[in-house]
Amino acid sequence: MIRLIANTVLVILGNAIGLVAAAAIIQGFSINFIGFVWSLMIFSVAQIILAPFVLKLSVKYLPALRGGIALATVLASLGVASVFTDGLQISSLSAWLLAPFVIWVATVAAGVLLPMVIFKKTLENIRDK
Repeated sequence: MIRLIANTVLVILGNAIGLVAAAAIIQGFSINFIGFVWSLMIFSVAQIILAPFVLKLSVKYLPALRGGIALATVLASLGVASVFTDGLQISSLSAWLLAPFVIWVATVAAGVLLPMVIFKKTLENIRDK
């Protein structure tokens, strides 16, 4: 149970970092402060729900897409979040094309680095044993 909670926290933090990075780097991609929390939650839930669906579709219809599952899932999740919230706005084609990549890179980096920062004490205890 603790592992599930820790993993959920890391996913949400990674998505938050990814969305903020995209908003900072990409013109035409904006997040307002008030809608950020809703956008983050809808984006994260959509990503969790859509990932298995996109994987299943890609295996069945487009096996070559399997390597890009994360990017396709991020793109679909951005679509859901932008439709259902006012906190996330993507106003150009280039923003739609670049945002999934920027969010994916930031999320992967956060997924590698955040556990080292957040769970540093736990990792040190494991190393000491």
